[in-house]
Amino acid sequence: GWTRFRAATYAYTSTAFPMLTGTLVSVAGFLPVGFAKSGAGEYCFTLFAVVAIALLVSWVVAVIFTPYVGAAFLKERQDPVGTHVQEKPLTRRFRNLLLAALKRRKLIIGATAAAFAASVLLFSLVEQEFFPASDRPELLVDLRLAQNASIKATQAQVERFEKVLAQDPDILYHTFYIGSGAVRFYLPLNVQLENSNFAQAVIVTKSYEVRDRVRARLERVLQDDFDSLLARVRPLALGPPVDWPIQYRVSGPDIAGVRRAAEQVADVIRRDPHARLVNFDWNELSKSVRIDIDQDKARLLGVSSEQVAAGLNAMLSGRTVTQVRDDIYLIDVRGRAGATDRGDLQALRDLEISVDRGRSVPLAQIARFRYGLEETTIWRRERLPTITVQADVARGLQADTVVRELDPQLKSLAATLPARYTIEVGGAVGESAKGQNSILAVVPIMCVLMLLILMSQLQSVQKLLLVVLTAPLGFIGVSLALLVSHKPFGFVAMLGTFALTGMIIRNSLVLMAQIKDYEDEGMERHAAIVEATMHRLRPILLTAAAAILGLIPIAGEVFWGPMAFAMMGGLLIATALTLIFLPALYAAWYRVPADAAAQA
Repeated sequence: GWTRFRAATYAYTSTAFPMLTGTLVSVAGFLPVGFAKSGAGEYCFTLFAVVAIALLVSWVVAVIFTPYVGAAFLKERQDPVGTHVQEKPLTRRFRNLLLAALKRRKLIIGATAAAFAASVLLFSLVEQEFFPASDRPELLVDLRLAQNASIKATQAQVERFEKVLAQDPDILYHTFYIGSGAVRFYLPLNVQLENSNFAQAVIVTKSYEVRDRVRARLERVLQDDFDSLLARVRPLALGPPVDWPIQYRVSGPDIAGVRRAAEQVADVIRRDPHARLVNFDWNELSKSVRIDIDQDKARLLGVSSEQVAAGLNAMLSGRTVTQVRDDIYLIDVRGRAGATDRGDLQALRDLEISVDRGRSVPLAQIARFRYGLEETTIWRRERLPTITVQADVARGLQADTVVRELDPQLKSLAATLPARYTIEVGGAVGESAKGQNSILAVVPIMCVLMLLILMSQLQSVQKLLLVVLTAPLGFIGVSLALLVSHKPFGFVAMLGTFALTGMIIRNSLVLMAQIKDYEDEGMERHAAIVEATMHRLRPILLTAAAAILGLIPIAGEVFWGPMAFAMMGGLLIATALTLIFLPALYAAWYRVPADAAAQA
């Protein structure tokens, strides 16, 4: 029965500040994403910026523009002031449910606490992931030969594999990079170092739907016909690049000891049925020829070690003999021995080393030749030799699941290693931990800001505690939704959980503010709880329904799907608990009698 202007301004005066507080709390919930010092934080920073701006602008729209539109376009009602509006059947049923909850408040609080504890236990069954694979149609194929393989041998294997690709009807085209990885045509691509024994193909399939079928066919061919290669077919990844999902870094002071420990780690991984393609980032020895100069003979002939090195370098690697001009460029022309001589050990023995007065002497007269094996590559981490044991996971599983299976055995193994030898988890699990730790480092600041914002609105430590106790209730719905939908909990789902907490706090704030307003007007506390909950019932339900419906379009997306399901499930459960659990908790906290008559 109010005038349009009074009704429009009431929407501003009654809920504007609680809504602003809830909005600022929601923005604060994304602070760890915006200020996380990690690759994951950098990758998702724009999400924080967009959400913060959108939330603040939406508050302005809600408290200024929407009331203005309502006052401008809605018709004036002719009902006299104070006309009683009949409650609809569903509203009456909810009122009865609310009254029953207030009477059985201990049961409601206990059941909610039990449900939260059960959700924490159920969450251990939810698979964990860092970032999902992309839904783009491309596939990456890595072909790796033995570490001392030549680029010609790599090219020969590539030509064989290209014939397979040409016969696949679901492949549009492909590009091979021999001796290096693909150029960074896609931001999260992990660019491979140049290496003569490595080749990488970018395969574009006809669609995302056929991509997995092409992948399965190529894996079968590589397993059956290219068993001498370490071959891997994978889709493009999202998020900070992780080359192999399972990685264990084995470090120690001695290379031989590190190699033995890495072999033991690899044996443990190979026994797990869910791990595949176990390999090392380096571990192979290559053939070598060592030339020991007889310094006494060399000095007698006037030959230095530098002269021998220069002669060998000119023969094997070559030296610049002239230059040719190509347009505006000068191109070096290098001269070296022919391919036959470079690959002939006898030719090394017969290499003539220049001495004084234009004379020369065969290398075999002043040097001894030793044949053996040597390290091709040595990777170090914190100055210690480190071998990374790498593996892929079986289709349909997450790296975290396999790492948890391996954890007890590898901890037992690590306990038996000598001093200063360590086994460190890397890969998707390690990067995920790094990203989560960078977020957790900012969480204390987020919590302090949230508490300051809430205290400015509530101005009561007791009411602040009530809101804080309500905030985690969305986790019940998050666990259930992810379990039912078989979606993993990853970095993006974690961001959705932060956002969900802000939404729950906002609804709780508005409800608490409404209870306080009714109490300030002189209404009995029991009646204030009931009437405030009934008053905020429709707005809270409509807000939750709008958010859930808005998330449905992205629920099927590969990247946003886990976040959408987590937020939808959390909102659904948390909204119901906000309207039932929070009033019951409020009544229990302030020891409100079970009904208004008792209070009177």
